[in-house]
Amino acid sequence: MNFIFDPDTWQEIYGSIRKNKLRASITIIGVMWGIFLLIVLLGAAKGMENNFNKIFGNFATNSVFVWAQSTSMPFKGFQEGKGIRLKLTDADHIMREIEGLEFVVPRHQRQSQAENKFKVGTFGIYGDYPELDLVEKKDMMKGRFINHNDIAEKKKICVIEEEIFKQLFDKDENPIGQYIKINDVNYKVVGMYKQGQLRMGGPQGAIHIPFTTFQQVYNTGDTMGWMMITGKPGFEITQIESDVKLLLKTLHKVHPKDNRAFGSFNLGNEIKKFTGFLTGMQFLTWFVGIATLIAGVFAIGNILLITVKERTKEIGIRRALGAKPWEIKRHIMLESVFLTSIAGALGIIFGGLVLMLIDTTLGQGDDAALTNPTVDIPVILISVSILVLLGTLIGLIPAQVAVSIKPIDALRDE
Repeated sequence: MNFIFDPDTWQEIYGSIRKNKLRASITIIGVMWGIFLLIVLLGAAKGMENNFNKIFGNFATNSVFVWAQSTSMPFKGFQEGKGIRLKLTDADHIMREIEGLEFVVPRHQRQSQAENKFKVGTFGIYGDYPELDLVEKKDMMKGRFINHNDIAEKKKICVIEEEIFKQLFDKDENPIGQYIKINDVNYKVVGMYKQGQLRMGGPQGAIHIPFTTFQQVYNTGDTMGWMMITGKPGFEITQIESDVKLLLKTLHKVHPKDNRAFGSFNLGNEIKKFTGFLTGMQFLTWFVGIATLIAGVFAIGNILLITVKERTKEIGIRRALGAKPWEIKRHIMLESVFLTSIAGALGIIFGGLVLMLIDTTLGQGDDAALTNPTVDIPVILISVSILVLLGTLIGLIPAQVAVSIKPIDALRDE
């Protein structure tokens, strides 16, 4: 290993590269472009994955939303167009009769005006159970979420989203313990959570009150607006969705083939599609990046073959003076590894700078397309290892050509 630290070795490599500056530069750029593409594409894929996790990370991924609509077929004496209202007993039937369920969470929603002192806004008012925090985790900034005591006593308390705080309170205020008025009814603020990323339509900003309080204030009786249903691990959410709809059709006397009576949004399927897309993108990124690397490394091999051809006489003299074949071979291989390492380092640096630029321009704000587009250190180490390995292997070809030349033939070369 002493030859690696020998100044003469590096002076010789430097001299060889200096003689062919243009060729060496083009070769380095070719390899650099490969590692640059790999870093940028992997970083972009990671940014998309981070953004996806930011949007859906608080949701139980094996979930489906179900709501009632109106019928599209006559059935058992009921005409087409019959309106359907989901009832709390439906949730009980579903939880009892459908296999593989973890949670069934009834919800209510309406749009109402809320005010605090002289500040007024229109927001989404949600009637919820404490279990909502298990299927749609709230990132609490202050206070707490709704609890079972709130449900039992029909307390007039609320949990607000960060957006509500920004519109109804002063910047330095603590909203916990204060009251906001919704439709002339005062609610005590007991919690505030970080603004959510996934918007299911409706007004921007959410205020959550106990489900039983919502029933009492808005006189909804035993109905509910929709349900969030979560399956246990190992159970297919698509099958759960189908079973739930079929049971609801039976409970509400709807034709089994009526596909309009109940609407749904299968979050589990959407997440599965996106994770499949991310996996495919990462595979394509590695394929394109490594293919480009291989092409660049082959270019280095070709450059070194030309260099060996040009230095045939010099190699012959060195062989005649007693240089061993391994000394010639290791010198050429070291030159190959050096070129690939320089190209790899430049590719990583420029790739990192581009990812920083992408993060600055596209990764900021609530509507960011990419979130923190980075590449993990182990991935970079793997890339560098692949690059050095390829550089070593490709260096074997011109190195073998160099030592295969007989000293007497090399000395005769013109």
